[in-house]
Amino acid sequence: MIPSPRLATLPDADEDATAGLARVLAAVLGPGDCLLLDGPVGAGKSHFARALIRARQGDAAEDVPSPTFTLVQTYEADGTEIWHADLYRLGDASELVELGLDEALGSAITLIEWPDRMGAPPAGALTVALDPAGPHRRRITLSGDPGRWAAIPRLVLIAGFLHRAGWAGARVAPLAGDASARRYFRLTAEDGGTAVLMDAPPGSCGPYLAMTGWLRDRGFHAPAVLAQDPDAGLLLMQDLGDDLVARVLDADPAAAPAVYARLADLIADLHRHSPPAFVPALDGPALAEQVELFAAWYCPAAGAPGAGVGVGAVILALYAQLCAQTPPALSLRDFHAENVVWRGDDPPGLLDFQDAVATHPAYDLASALQDARRDVDAGVEAAALARYLAATGHDPDRFAAAYALLGAQRGLRIMGIFTRLCLRDGKPRYLAFMPRVWAAIVRNAAHPALAPLALALAGVPAPTPALIERIAARCGTRPTP
Repeated sequence: MIPSPRLATLPDADEDATAGLARVLAAVLGPGDCLLLDGPVGAGKSHFARALIRARQGDAAEDVPSPTFTLVQTYEADGTEIWHADLYRLGDASELVELGLDEALGSAITLIEWPDRMGAPPAGALTVALDPAGPHRRRITLSGDPGRWAAIPRLVLIAGFLHRAGWAGARVAPLAGDASARRYFRLTAEDGGTAVLMDAPPGSCGPYLAMTGWLRDRGFHAPAVLAQDPDAGLLLMQDLGDDLVARVLDADPAAAPAVYARLADLIADLHRHSPPAFVPALDGPALAEQVELFAAWYCPAAGAPGAGVGVGAVILALYAQLCAQTPPALSLRDFHAENVVWRGDDPPGLLDFQDAVATHPAYDLASALQDARRDVDAGVEAAALARYLAATGHDPDRFAAAYALLGAQRGLRIMGIFTRLCLRDGKPRYLAFMPRVWAAIVRNAAHPALAPLALALAGVPAPTPALIERIAARCGTRPTP
């Protein structure tokens, strides 16, 4: 029983590959998802279900017996019920009501063996057909609604990659995503070892791999690459752990002076090396072009569609005046507390550096010290800047003006990005950061050297709670202009 259309096929899966696919699916299933496990006796249906349930339960995994005689077994996993049904001994489809399976279909993850016994299959179910293909091997075909199950071909590709890398036996759990097209999963092997899977757009891993090599060759702690399929956009990387600087500071706010001093030292160390030739330049024209996001998205959403039109030209002119004479340095670009792993006395771990550029050396300091997601005490900011200047010898007054300009430029770009994420992509949570970002823009624009920028922003409304609420109400309604 294989409904069309077919979404993906594993033509020759051994027991490890079968269980590995189940573990990958376990990471993404949610309440209301139904898997119909179809195939003859001995095809591996219970093996598949057992791997999925135990992966979903993680450290609390139970024994998963076949429900051949009980018909149904239920499990709890991360607040979600999992129903595992074996309908081989079902006498009549009407018995499903007595079992409660019809109600569970709407609220639980349901795994149903011998689904042909239930008559018409549940709407929206994913069929996982297992057909013997040799001793301890089977052909696995996944079929279902291409809209609801659009991710299935990608998940099958991931399962195959992990099998080839020797990680098919690992539990797969999603990690918090970011605003990009990438997503991440943590793998936990039976021996407790961990790794991180990066799932990126196919063909997009080149910059990440190049920067990884450059950083590690110079002693910086970027994650080691354990396995890769860059054409597919899949990388298996060393797991640096969960101690992001943001979490360390949340747990111990008093650590901020020492933490930001270490970050200033790290940036100074990076700047002792000439930026690699393969990173693009983020110069005046590029910075001005980025600010067009502010004019295209935030200003119209704020009810002032023409207010930000001239901001890019002002940024371009100020960059030529304040920054152009300083040799460019390497910038990791998204260098902030969410992308640095605290490792105690060891060098901090670096994440999310694939968009590195060559630009004015103040850029990453502005990124770290004018963080969109958290407040940085003014005294901590000043001390970190002074520490960097002492290590690098830049002129303090000239550097302060460039720092203000780049902080303002980053903030304006971020305001545009956050608005676009809400209106175009249906992601409103970033709007909550807008007041902090705007306050930094206003503070930067108050620098005497940035008077033209302050004038250009004079007619732009601030992101008040009422304005943010109006933008949020239009979430996901506007296409790209």
